[in-house]
Amino acid sequence: MPVIEIEELRKTYAGRHVVDGVNLTVEPGEIFGILGRNGAGKTTTVECAIGLRKPDGGRVHTFGLDPRAERARVLQSVGVQLQSAYLHMSLTVIEQVRLYRSFYRDGLDPDELLERLDLQRLRTARTDQLSGGELQRLSIATALVGKPRLAVLDELTSGLDSAARRQMWQLIEDMRDDGITIVLVSHFMEEVERLADRVAVLDAGRVVALDTPAGLVRAAGGDDAVRFRVHGPLEASLLTALPGVDDVSIEGTWVRVSGRGDLVGQVTSALMSHGIPATDFTTRTASLDDAFLQLTGHALGEPEPQPGLA
Repeated sequence: MPVIEIEELRKTYAGRHVVDGVNLTVEPGEIFGILGRNGAGKTTTVECAIGLRKPDGGRVHTFGLDPRAERARVLQSVGVQLQSAYLHMSLTVIEQVRLYRSFYRDGLDPDELLERLDLQRLRTARTDQLSGGELQRLSIATALVGKPRLAVLDELTSGLDSAARRQMWQLIEDMRDDGITIVLVSHFMEEVERLADRVAVLDAGRVVALDTPAGLVRAAGGDDAVRFRVHGPLEASLLTALPGVDDVSIEGTWVRVSGRGDLVGQVTSALMSHGIPATDFTTRTASLDDAFLQLTGHALGEPEPQPGLA
């Protein structure tokens, strides 16, 4: 049974379809990424999936349950870290985590969790004294302390430096290894590309693509490329005939070859076999950024043109 099943989900605010017919499933034990610009419907979709918002249409099941009608049962198995998470600013860090632990029948040891998230040194600090990155880690601690079967993480590493971000990525991979299903909502492309088993791309409230990160890149026509300088005559046909080569452009002494597979190996072998010297090789690998731009026509950092909730 899928952990989450969403069929034709719809949610409207002020006459705007924030979520407009979303269909997706999240399978047990996977990290499921959701990508989209601000206002694309990401957060609203996951909030409907865990019973925090009431859909205006469609069908949602989480662990086979209606998350609105059986919200208490669903939330016993869910850990949630949302951008709008509420923290009691007058409590200390350890008090905060113990409070959230009390909401669940089973859970993790709060002190061990603080150690794992590099918060033990702030154990007795009041929440209102924490930095943005420390607040982010505390929010994650409150999401994990209930030992959830499903963790919903919205902008997981927002406000963290690169070292803390990579530490958090390792934690998420460890959670997946422990059998926890994870829904990861993110603006950080490298994060999704590294962590997600599958990714849904949302644009204007709709799923415009759903596949593995590599599958999205392939489906969007993302090509790798190698660029180099030749020191002798070169006919483009020598390279266009190579397997996996899609395009060859020559401008003066500079050559650019795009395609798939071992481009560098094939190109250098062909040049050497024809005695054509070449230098200054650079390579570029197609990325999820390229796929997102191709699928939506926009960069990830651009907001949706209409105002509304994300």
